[in-house]
Amino acid sequence: MASKLIISCAVLGAELTKNSYPSLPVTPEELSQSAIEAVNAGASIIHLHVRDKAQKPSQDKEIFKEVTKLIKNRCDCIIQYSTGGAVGTPVKDRCGPLSLKPEMATLSMGSLNFGNEIFENTEDIIQAINKEIIVNGVMPELEIFDYGMMDTVDRYLKKNILPEKFHVDFVLGVLGGMNGEIKSLTMLTDRLRVGQEWSVAGISKYQLPLTAHAIAMGGHIRVGLEDNIYYRKGELCKNNAQFVERVVRIAKELDRPVASVKEAREILKLT
Repeated sequence: MASKLIISCAVLGAELTKNSYPSLPVTPEELSQSAIEAVNAGASIIHLHVRDKAQKPSQDKEIFKEVTKLIKNRCDCIIQYSTGGAVGTPVKDRCGPLSLKPEMATLSMGSLNFGNEIFENTEDIIQAINKEIIVNGVMPELEIFDYGMMDTVDRYLKKNILPEKFHVDFVLGVLGGMNGEIKSLTMLTDRLRVGQEWSVAGISKYQLPLTAHAIAMGGHIRVGLEDNIYYRKGELCKNNAQFVERVVRIAKELDRPVASVKEAREILKLT
């Protein structure tokens, strides 16, 4: 029997600008408000990137601290820091916010072409971030963009490099990574250990079909402006909460109850 559905919301990514999406939340106040709206709509996890005063992607620990405080002052949720930063961010900066000891943080399991750029995650980078995750007692969410990254996961598990507890998120549809077709998702989930909780983030047009299939398959869901700005073809979404609300409706129709924040912590063994 599948566990209750955990909904993650990636309220902001590193690439999007207000030129493409004028209502993009970028200030600490805007980010926290968008996160709170998503939690009120049904999200349990907030996947967090931040921006500096020039609206540029940042791994500044103090900005992460400020946004986290603003969110926590108004609601309870699991806050998951991105260690990806933006393409080209030095690994030391990517690790910086981990000293704040968030409940979760991402750990990308390999390099890939990211459009016309390279999202670099060499063995040294993966292990450096993983070390800081362990030192700070953070649960990693292993980000899988391509099939070969599952081989890296298996290799690290055999060598006892990864923490005992982790979550897996399949990010599908990135240009340069694995596409978001359903067969891609089933290929990847077949590689998981029995009982491993997982989620999927479908990029752009893949978000909605992957959401429906993952719910039916017993997986969890990530939605949000980092992954997609269109509610349907040609129609910009109103905000992050609108995506979460749709997931809640689909889950209800598929008889898959949505997890509360407390239940999400229990499912992920964060408590």
